[in-house]
Amino acid sequence: MIITRTPFRISFAGGGSDIASFYKKHGGCVLSTSINKYMYISVHPSFELKDTVLKYSETEIVRDVSEIQHKYFKSVLNMLRISGVEIVSTADIPAGTGLGSSSSFTVGILHALYSYKGKFVSKEKLASKACEIEIDILKNPIGKQDQYAAAYGGLNFYSFNKDGSVFVDPVIMRPDRYQELTENLMMFYTGEVHSASSILTEQSKNIVEGDREKNQLKMCELAAELREELQHNNVDAMGEILHEGWKLKRTLASGISSPMIDEIYDTAMRKGAIGGKLLGAGGGGFLLFYVPKRRQQEVRTALNLVQMPIELDRQGSSVIYVGSKPDIL
Repeated sequence: MIITRTPFRISFAGGGSDIASFYKKHGGCVLSTSINKYMYISVHPSFELKDTVLKYSETEIVRDVSEIQHKYFKSVLNMLRISGVEIVSTADIPAGTGLGSSSSFTVGILHALYSYKGKFVSKEKLASKACEIEIDILKNPIGKQDQYAAAYGGLNFYSFNKDGSVFVDPVIMRPDRYQELTENLMMFYTGEVHSASSILTEQSKNIVEGDREKNQLKMCELAAELREELQHNNVDAMGEILHEGWKLKRTLASGISSPMIDEIYDTAMRKGAIGGKLLGAGGGGFLLFYVPKRRQQEVRTALNLVQMPIELDRQGSSVIYVGSKPDIL
């Protein structure tokens, strides 16, 4: 048996510039971190050697990979030419909450199945193959940041180049400031899940047109500015840049925010948050705020939402268990 653990991510600045329609024209950049909420994938030989068994929110048992209904499983198994296995997925947080779960799922499956075949695979290859599956094969209207964040882990500045290549640069901070940053982040569940597809489809068209294109360019500038501030250990700049980025993001497509989300955001700001944003494409999921510790209880009480405690992950996708193959007589 092989078990992989792949982190979810929170994106601080620059989101949207990782979409091909934008970075092929301007280049893009995102600053994000992986967090200690994970996707777990286990794989081992199927007891019935001719069966491929998949267990997620449903269970599929097929004799031929072409019969698989789950498009992610089907694409990865086809790519790696694997069958006759049982794969089980479990996650700390459900899909549709803005934490990049579909890409963590894809990276985790790839990592598990490459390892099952006895092949070492680099973080770059995990990320690029996940992009190939999600963007090129499945035609999802998404960018590249989630796959790279899931594979690499850590607090990084990602550059999305016009030729499609991606550079990954760690953000280096003093340990005490890194810890302060972690402690000042608060994440709350809005109670709503969303489908990113329709929002991202609209956004990918809008961000290369007129004022929205200018706003996306400003969001890239904010990502670069945040990188500099953090590397100079000015952690309070996180709140200010989150706020500026959220104001710009709301202009990129309809459905990104809602009256409910706006009310929650305004309440948090009145009670002591310096800035925040809705994570993911928009429409629901988790709201992230930067709040100095002395004001956090005021924000927590005023919002009266489920808070998800988080820490920053440093490792990225990893194999956490390797067992021997079972003997069958």
